[in-house]
Amino acid sequence: MKRKNYTSGSRWEEVVGYSRAVKIGNTIEITGTVAADENGQVVGKDNAYEQTKFILEKIQTVLHEAKASMADVIRTRMFVTDISRWEEFGKAHHAFFNKIKPCTTMVEVRQLIGPDFLIEIEATAILSN
Repeated sequence: MKRKNYTSGSRWEEVVGYSRAVKIGNTIEITGTVAADENGQVVGKDNAYEQTKFILEKIQTVLHEAKASMADVIRTRMFVTDISRWEEFGKAHHAFFNKIKPCTTMVEVRQLIGPDFLIEIEATAILSN
């Protein structure tokens, strides 16, 4: 099967050696994504809803590049630094997936790549055709 890598230009991609997303056949895997803008700056500092929304918009963008949409997402994984804020994270997730309802996981982790990131999200999408 043909493999296509997608990049966002993030500084971490070259340092660590990964892609924003990889599409093989009808499957798209999207790597852990944090609320960092094109300059690597945190978006929505200390705002769980805004960080989650920004991340899901980034995921939506790479899906469109891969000729897919949020409707193709079958699973999301959310890694959060404070599980007590689950409703804030969940509200933003709901805004994107309330009709799609992919499988999802939310787990608390000690920390993420930077101290101001509250959440990191991975996603898996499968194209139907």
